[in-house]
Amino acid sequence: MHPFKAKKEEDPRLAATLQRRTVPAAPELVRRLDDNWVRCYACGHACRIPPGRRGICQVRFNVEGTLQVPSGYVAALMCDPIEKKPFYHALPGSDALSFGMLGCDLHCAYCQNWVTSQALRDPDAVAPARPVTAEQLVEMASRHGATTVASTYNEPLITSEWAVEVFRRAKERGLRTAYVSNGNGTPHVLQYLRPWLDLFKVDLKSFRDRAYRTLGGRIDRILDTLPRLVEMGFWVEVVTLVVPGFNDSEPELRELASYLSGVSPDIPWHVTAFHKDYKMTDPQDTPVSTLLRACEMGREAGLRYVYAGNLPGRVGRWENTHCPSCDRILIERRGFRVLRNLIRDGCCPDCGTTIAGVWS
Repeated sequence: MHPFKAKKEEDPRLAATLQRRTVPAAPELVRRLDDNWVRCYACGHACRIPPGRRGICQVRFNVEGTLQVPSGYVAALMCDPIEKKPFYHALPGSDALSFGMLGCDLHCAYCQNWVTSQALRDPDAVAPARPVTAEQLVEMASRHGATTVASTYNEPLITSEWAVEVFRRAKERGLRTAYVSNGNGTPHVLQYLRPWLDLFKVDLKSFRDRAYRTLGGRIDRILDTLPRLVEMGFWVEVVTLVVPGFNDSEPELRELASYLSGVSPDIPWHVTAFHKDYKMTDPQDTPVSTLLRACEMGREAGLRYVYAGNLPGRVGRWENTHCPSCDRILIERRGFRVLRNLIRDGCCPDCGTTIAGVWS
C-alpha cells in the first residue's frame, strides 16, 4: 500500500495509523472508473477519488484503484441512555453502547464531537484510534445490559462497512442497532445498511441550502434521504439544533416543521438548544422561549411528537411524550432520565391510540 503524505497541519502518526486500520470498501459502496479512479457512495458527496487521494471525509481513500475504508478501531466509546442519542420513541429507559470512529463529510463550526469528527481536517482534533474487534464491542454491550448498539460521535455513513460488521454480530445477540447521522446519504448506502440497521437519527440542521453550504453540504441530499429512510422502514427521529441567527427564524422553522409533517406526522422532532462550542462562539445560547416557540410550530404543522432538548427541567411538557389523541402523559422525562413510562403494547392505556415507535 502506498503511503499518503500527511498535510502539513496533520499528525502524520495519526494519518499512518488510520491508513493501516482499513479494509477494501463494500462492493455496494464503490464503483471503479477509468485510470484507477473510484466513485464512493458512502455519503451524498459521492466523491470521485483519484489514486493516492482521499474523499471529502478524509478517511476513505484510493490506493491504486481500490477504495480503502476504516475498520477495526474506535475513537470514542460510551454506554449512554438511548435518550441521549436522542431517541425518545425507541426502547425508552434502556442503554445504548455508543461507538465512534474518526472523520466526517461535513465541517460544522458548532460540532460538539469535533475532536473525533474533524480529525485529519483540524490539527487540534486528535483522538486516539484504539484497536477493537466487532465481537468485543458486542460483548461489551451485553456486559453492560445495553439493548442497542449505536454508531455515533463521528458521521457513521462514512464508516458503514465497520458499522455493518459490528451490527451483524449485534443482531445475532438480539440487539437493536442505531445510526446518529447527519442524513447526507445515498440510495446505495441505505440499501447496504437496511438489513442490519433499525434506528436512524437525522440532524436536519437548517431548511436553507445557503446555510448547509457553509457546513460543507447541500440540503437536497438530506431532503432526499429523509423520506427514503421512512419508506424503507427505518425508525427515524429528527433533531434540529436551533442556533440564534443561523436557523431560528420563524419562516424557516415553520417550513422545516411542515416538511417533516409531510414526510410523516409520526416523526419525532427534537428541537435542541445551542451552546457555544468549537469554532462558533459568537451567537448567544438558545433561549428557552425560542425552543418553546419552535415546539408550538411543530404541533401546528401537524407533527404528533415534538420535544425540546438540552434544557432539562425548563421546557415544561416538551420533555414528555403525550398521547396525540387524548394528551395523556405517556412517558415522563427529565433530561435523559425516564421517570415514568405508561405505554403498553405500543398504545395509550387510556384511549388505545397506537403510539409510533419501537417499544420492545
